[in-house]
Amino acid sequence: MNTINESQSDPAEELKQRLALLRDSARQYAGNAAHLKRARALRGTRPGHDAVVWREMAALGWTGTMLPEQYGGTGLGCAEMATICEALGRSLLPEPVTAAAVLAGGAILYGDNEALKAKLLPALASGDLLPSLAWREDTHATTILAVAARAEASASGVRLSGAKRLIVGGAGADGFVVSAQQHGGLALYWVPLAAVGPRLVFHDLPDGRPAADLELDGIEVPAANRIAGPGVAELALARAYDEALIMTAAELHGLSTRTLEITTEYLRTRVQFGKPIGSFQALQHQAANLYIQHRLCQHALQEVVTLLQQPGVDENVRGALASRIKARCADASLRITRTAVQMHGAMGFADECDVGMYLRRAVTLAAWLGGADVHRRRYARLALTEIAA
Repeated sequence: MNTINESQSDPAEELKQRLALLRDSARQYAGNAAHLKRARALRGTRPGHDAVVWREMAALGWTGTMLPEQYGGTGLGCAEMATICEALGRSLLPEPVTAAAVLAGGAILYGDNEALKAKLLPALASGDLLPSLAWREDTHATTILAVAARAEASASGVRLSGAKRLIVGGAGADGFVVSAQQHGGLALYWVPLAAVGPRLVFHDLPDGRPAADLELDGIEVPAANRIAGPGVAELALARAYDEALIMTAAELHGLSTRTLEITTEYLRTRVQFGKPIGSFQALQHQAANLYIQHRLCQHALQEVVTLLQQPGVDENVRGALASRIKARCADASLRITRTAVQMHGAMGFADECDVGMYLRRAVTLAAWLGGADVHRRRYARLALTEIAA
């Protein structure tokens, strides 16, 4: 007679329960109304975020969610990190979690310098380090691997040349992961803030958070600061990039969710001609269309993170999934936030109205790491590559 081992649990059910607990915890912390006020107050300031809050997030395990336990992380995956990023998007937290913990942290993690990993990643997990990936050189660049910056051998190690643009999180970074061409191909180097000096120039993104431009000419670092050499660097950048795309999509979905909540509440309470404006058929149709877009993103995001929980996912499949979800969430979030501003009427255009802040963050995140058109083209290319294989 067959017996059922009741001690064996369903991995899918375990993941569902874990995500539910994590979602409650993340929303409890990020959902504090003080965070939205803080985001409003920090616009146009340097570094544009709060170091105390960054360490609080680290204490919650957020900055080390995707880092292995040997580096001080919790060793979880994309599904857990996406749940956290949704909460970040709901409250517009200005801390660069995706840029630092996922994009820059991933580039370090997937490199081949074990000594640097052992030094940098535990500091990232504990909140004592905020790294930033300096990859973009042309403001219109559509691929993270388009690199013209150079790394040449020097008497004291490696001399860098070139420039990096629009470094998100760069205003408060403790160091930079810099991509550069060297003999043999692309490489990644760790450049601590002390080596940068006065070469940083700051400007504001559409949502008021600062980004940095970095002039590399004259910067020298030890040869031991190479995070990844040719061959490994391309794979490390590509994987970190794909994971950052997914987390950015999760943030976009989170801010879209909150925008819909704010707007539907406004439709219930705003009265014109003696009745709530939510009773007007034209506004009901618009709200229904936005809800459909929101639900499509929700299910697509769940599908992507579930697929990426499986071991051994092919890099072309991962890239196609990442571009697919970024394109969908970018388009949907822009449509939802723009329509929300319109549905609020004249007050929607006032700075005091919160939906305007959600629109500006949506504009910023939708363009970061490539807009929807860029990722539709990338999805098509990678999907065709996978089919051909």
